[in-house]
Amino acid sequence: QVQLVESGGGLVQAGDSHRLSCVASGRTASSYTMAWFRQVSGKEREFVAAVSRIGGRTDYADSVKGRFTISRDNAKNTVYLQMNSLEPEDTAVYYCAADERLGLLRTSPRGREYHYWGQGTQVTVSS
Repeated sequence: QVQLVESGGGLVQAGDSHRLSCVASGRTASSYTMAWFRQVSGKEREFVAAVSRIGGRTDYADSVKGRFTISRDNAKNTVYLQMNSLEPEDTAVYYCAADERLGLLRTSPRGREYHYWGQGTQVTVSS
């Protein structure tokens, strides 16, 4: 089992860059496919980005492709979401997710495939 704790949320200006972090504890992060999702109140949770257990395969939602970058530092048991050129539409609660059942080189945009979730961190982008 793994526990996930996100940090780095806050209030930023449109056009700014910002980085979120997710620290995994309980087991080494390298055992898990990691992902970021986000949710706006009253709307469904939305896939943002994912990174495979090995090989550095990444996957992005079309809405963030070219602006956001997911990366992982297994030595620190941490996954990051670098967000550039932020837009007001990026305002949401961002959740870190993990799962050990996906293949070593696989990612998934489906929330139901991730067994572990963090508590979320709010990102608000003002125009």
